[in-house]
Amino acid sequence: MAMKLYVGGLAYATTDKELEDFFATQGKVTSATVIKDKFSGQSKGFGFVEMEDVKEGQNAIKELNGKDLGGRTIMVNQARPQEDRRPGGNGPRNGGGNSFRRSY
Repeated sequence: MAMKLYVGGLAYATTDKELEDFFATQGKVTSATVIKDKFSGQSKGFGFVEMEDVKEGQNAIKELNGKDLGGRTIMVNQARPQEDRRPGGNGPRNGGGNSFRRSY
């Protein structure tokens, strides 16, 4: 069974291939993707790597978390499904405009 990993702290110049090669030292990589801004195409500084099996994924976390890749210290942990993440700061906003009324 495959294991998906979150990789944070990537240098903006890191490519999918560099990410794949870095993790290949720990086992078979089935995919490696640096997440990019959909408008500018610039890296967002994080990505995802899928290892072929859970044991290799756990070993990659143990061995590569805190290591240097492209001059940056990376953070590696197990990726969580989107619905498991805590709500961020982009939630619904109430109101808008001025909050007081004038009486004439």
